[in-house]
Amino acid sequence: MKYMKLGSRPDTFYTTETIRSVSSEVSSDLIIQVKGYRYLLHKFPLFSKCSRLQRLCSESLDCSQYQTLQLSDFPGGVEVFETCAKFCYGITITLSAFNFVSVRCAAEYLQMTEDAEKGNLIYKLEVFFTSCILRGWKDSIITLQSTKSFPLWSEDLAITSRCIDAIASKVLTHPSKVCLSRNHSRAGRDDSSCNGAESQRHKLASKGWWAEDIAELGIDLYWRTMVAIKSGGRIPSNLIGEALEIYAFRWLPTMSKDGIASNKQATPDNCSDAMGEISSKHRLLLESIVSLLPMERGSVSCSFLLKLLKAANILGASSSSKMELARRVGIQLDEATIHDLLIPSRSYINETLYDVDIVLAILEQFRLQGQSPPTSPPRAKLVFERRRSRSAENVVFEFQESRSSSASHSSKLKVAKLVDGYLQEVARDVNLPVSKLITLAEAIPDFARRDHDDLYRAIDIYLMVHPNLNKSERKRLCRVLDCKKLSMEACMHAVQNELLPLRVVVQILFLEQVRAAMAGGQVSKLPNNIKALLATQEHEPSRHAPDLDSNTTGLVDDEWSVSGLKSPKTKLSTLRMKLAEDDNFMGENDVQQDGIGKSFKLKAFCSLPSRPKRMQQNRLGGLTKSCIVDGFGALEMMSPVEPAPK
Repeated sequence: MKYMKLGSRPDTFYTTETIRSVSSEVSSDLIIQVKGYRYLLHKFPLFSKCSRLQRLCSESLDCSQYQTLQLSDFPGGVEVFETCAKFCYGITITLSAFNFVSVRCAAEYLQMTEDAEKGNLIYKLEVFFTSCILRGWKDSIITLQSTKSFPLWSEDLAITSRCIDAIASKVLTHPSKVCLSRNHSRAGRDDSSCNGAESQRHKLASKGWWAEDIAELGIDLYWRTMVAIKSGGRIPSNLIGEALEIYAFRWLPTMSKDGIASNKQATPDNCSDAMGEISSKHRLLLESIVSLLPMERGSVSCSFLLKLLKAANILGASSSSKMELARRVGIQLDEATIHDLLIPSRSYINETLYDVDIVLAILEQFRLQGQSPPTSPPRAKLVFERRRSRSAENVVFEFQESRSSSASHSSKLKVAKLVDGYLQEVARDVNLPVSKLITLAEAIPDFARRDHDDLYRAIDIYLMVHPNLNKSERKRLCRVLDCKKLSMEACMHAVQNELLPLRVVVQILFLEQVRAAMAGGQVSKLPNNIKALLATQEHEPSRHAPDLDSNTTGLVDDEWSVSGLKSPKTKLSTLRMKLAEDDNFMGENDVQQDGIGKSFKLKAFCSLPSRPKRMQQNRLGGLTKSCIVDGFGALEMMSPVEPAPK
């Protein structure tokens, strides 16, 4: 650090009772009051260098022996005034980056200019500022920090702007050409030999070596400094993002939603204003960071953006800041994890635990990134596709759409897996409406889900946590599930799941019956309607249980196996009762996801030979389920059959 000494006389200031005086052979004739302190001084050395004191004395009507001047608006404390007074007496003073701003403002207040005397204090301070402080890295930062005590004076004297320009110019310069001296934010690491300092300097040359240092600045000065650095156009966007992340973790509090909630409930009334002021400062800080984020994709990590979004939700930041963060997260959503998406809701009374709406906004932004798959199948296969029925055309086209987008749209596949894992977490919230869960599930296009096992797991969790759902709500929820995309293990679990609507269980049984019939070679040729239904399975004959994403948290009470589900206590009479309650099961003409009606499926199913009883017993836990459809399409479940003796 640079410093400058002025004067050569020894310090002769002393204190008597409550008055500070200076030892001199000449009696004092001036009393100056500063911040409640009294100084007994002499007119001649002060008036010769301080034009303001001379003018105040001439305007004063006090004709007593000790003329008194009151400096009520003096910028700085008693020590700063005493430093200026010592300079007038020729007493040695030491100037550095720590006291430069205060002494410079005091000298300006006292008008210690060249008009009063050549080589006055202001001139010497300006020489020291330009030749020493602005050339040093640490000195510039310390001086800039000290301007926050005198913001108006520092702006008028251009101290703040010149420090910012000096810091920005050093950031834009190679570190080997910057006088770093000792890095004050890494003082412990810099107490080494010169060789170690040089090696560290070259090591930091390719990184944001400046980020930790300027992170000590307040948000106003930091924002102006970062704007100056960005306007230079030489710093890569990823280094700008790294610097913003360092600053955010330095100043934004790491508050959990539980801590916030408890603080709101346990904060006394007399402390609410202080807490509100702190939150307001943090809110301003966060919004300033958001405004500084680089526009380039990948300049900051998706995890950091979601942490900012969580903080914005807790601190009640502006909606524009939230939407800007949501837009940036949507651009690189495929990099996120499930834990990152668990954004706590701001309200914790009769509300959802997590903010699902902001996640929906993020998914909408992700959808708008222009990553849609092709809208038409390849021309080479058009002739072949025209020979199929309309239902088969729809199914195969959907499959080709997913296959053609799997390579160029892998991010959508990752996001689909991410959202299904997120659904499993939010499904545990007892206050989550079924409509929001359905909206979240439908936000992912069907081609992006190669399997529906994770989606089925989320639906199963939601049904367990919300046992009071009525029949129509359970139907709406399960309508988003495509049973053709369930693995064998998931199907075995689903057919014994008492929480699922009966129509879903029957649909799974129907699909399993057709799969088994084809696998056993019992049907030499299937009708066109069955081919249309099984078009997806024809393209993917081998279906395995999907690998769970590493970010998906394991379930405690729900294992993906028949043994993991409680042994079904529902007998055939219960199934008949459910079937009787579902009056519109065969009467409804609603269409499933593959575009084929229920009655159409059941009639097609009955055109197949029934499965062997022993295979049915092994698959369904001892219950033989076969379907008999009469002319009106009525479905009847056969009575249970005891397992054959060994």
